Amino acid sequence: MSKTRAVKLSDAEIRRQAADLGVSDLRDPRHPGLYLRFGQGRHSASWYLVKGKAWKHIARWPELGAAAVMAELPALRQRLLHDPEAAVAVGLLATCGQLLDWYGDRMSRDRSLSAKRKTGALSAIKCHLKPRLDEVPVRGLTAAVLDKELMWPAQQELSLSYVRQLFGLLVVAMRQAQKLGLIEGNPMAGMKFVDFTKARIAPKAARLRGVHLADVVPMLADLFEQRPGEAMLALMMLCHGTRVGETRQARWADISIPDAEWFIPAENTKTRTEHRLPLTEQTKAMLTRYRAAQVAQGYEGIYLFPSRRGRALSEGQASAVFTRIGQGEWTSHDLRKVARTAWTDLGIDGHIGEMLLNHSLGKIASTYIQTQARQQRLAALIKWHNWLDERGLKAVHNLTGAQYEDSQNLAQATAGAGCEADSDIVNGEVLK
Repeated sequence: MSKTRAVKLSDAEIRRQAADLGVSDLRDPRHPGLYLRFGQGRHSASWYLVKGKAWKHIARWPELGAAAVMAELPALRQRLLHDPEAAVAVGLLATCGQLLDWYGDRMSRDRSLSAKRKTGALSAIKCHLKPRLDEVPVRGLTAAVLDKELMWPAQQELSLSYVRQLFGLLVVAMRQAQKLGLIEGNPMAGMKFVDFTKARIAPKAARLRGVHLADVVPMLADLFEQRPGEAMLALMMLCHGTRVGETRQARWADISIPDAEWFIPAENTKTRTEHRLPLTEQTKAMLTRYRAAQVAQGYEGIYLFPSRRGRALSEGQASAVFTRIGQGEWTSHDLRKVARTAWTDLGIDGHIGEMLLNHSLGKIASTYIQTQARQQRLAALIKWHNWLDERGLKAVHNLTGAQYEDSQNLAQATAGAGCEADSDIVNGEVLK
């Protein structure tokens, strides 16, 4: 009895035939010359392309599934037609699922990426890209296939901005795999997001505007009396426009009251560049009062915003803080957005505002502007904090006008430096 069985090859059929110890090889009448030979353990097998008496090894199963092998067959046959002695082994990244697994593992071990970015990318791969594209051969990923399997169904369930992120992640993965020679060609080389939809991705509407701060700032001042840590986290972000990730990880060693500076290490920033923020008299007074409140509660650790375990507040814990104090009406990012908007309304120079936000400078600006413009940034923050004082910030720092009169004089002495409009020479994040 022959140990070769003719079947309609699929991964499910291969698993069924693996249970029959009397079968050693499988073939598919639809694809002459294609054979699958089981290994001793029956849980794996090898693909072969047979021409005459020559058995050409293609790849291993289940690393390369039936659909992927069949998609590669035309190219393999063409290769053998031109050169009967040519190698026909298929690379490991034959399917989109294999490519995404490879790229996900690569990202997880990339030290230049933040933990948040890694987590987000791996979640996108696991929850959205692989379920839709797992078995699709890389060679067969045409625009029509991508539209049918990913783009159109995804836009029915997810926001368009997130679908664009999925598309971008796939583009980068394909490009990197091609550069390293792991795929023969990049099927997405000519594709653009606008090929799949003409809908415009509108920025999210601001949920916190300058007029709301007349209520928000007094609320935070009252909260400081009961839960100083939660109030101070929000106030530091509002006063400096910082991101929640870099704020929640702040250490007391990076705060210098005598030098009037808050240093944010590169590893804590989104741009992976260190950030130095000048401290106004109001901020120094708030920090001094806040440290005293921590000591009074028995905490003398290294973090401004510690968790109960003594480490810095986690991303989830910080999110929970803003869920409580924002009550669903605004988030931590809205504090950053309202600060940036208010700076523009106050006439603060656009370039200075982007520097305060620690946005990446454009190529021209980073080449020719070799300064951190500390005095201009300090003047901008003084103007901003004085504006916040009129909306209740004084209740937190408890300074009198005379105590920070020098700060106000500095703002006047600069004669509006850092407060005039400038061309848009900064490539920053979209505050949406």
